[in-house]
Amino acid sequence: MEYLLRTLTTKQQIDSIIRDTVDKVLVLRFGRSSDSVCLHLDDVLYKSAAEVSKFATVALADFDAEGVQVYVKYFDITLIPSTVFFFNAHHMKMDSGSADHTKWIGAFITKQDFIDVVEAIYRGAMKGKLIVSCPLPPERIPRFQLLYKEL
Repeated sequence: MEYLLRTLTTKQQIDSIIRDTVDKVLVLRFGRSSDSVCLHLDDVLYKSAAEVSKFATVALADFDAEGVQVYVKYFDITLIPSTVFFFNAHHMKMDSGSADHTKWIGAFITKQDFIDVVEAIYRGAMKGKLIVSCPLPPERIPRFQLLYKEL
């Protein structure tokens, strides 16, 4: 069975998929289809979609779409790709050793890394947790130097 990843371009589409994804992890990738790192991540997500389909739904949010900007601002997405996780309309956080637990920044190195992360989020969510520890070793987690400027 082949899975196509749905691309969301409006706030209503994102609201709807967050609200309607029940008892599964919603994996929402914010990025651009023209970005090489996003393309690598999309390939990993596409190849993993069938394997995680029993406990996760994967969708893509077009970073440049006007209707998506409310979520881009809300989750403070400045680096792409950024992946946000939900379970039963609750935002799921993950401690991966960075200061930002709200999203995964960058691509997953392998398909198995992605599956392991989604499985950890699902298991934590089923136990009522809103934050889980990243199951990947530190060398497999992308690192970004986050710079904060006073506005």
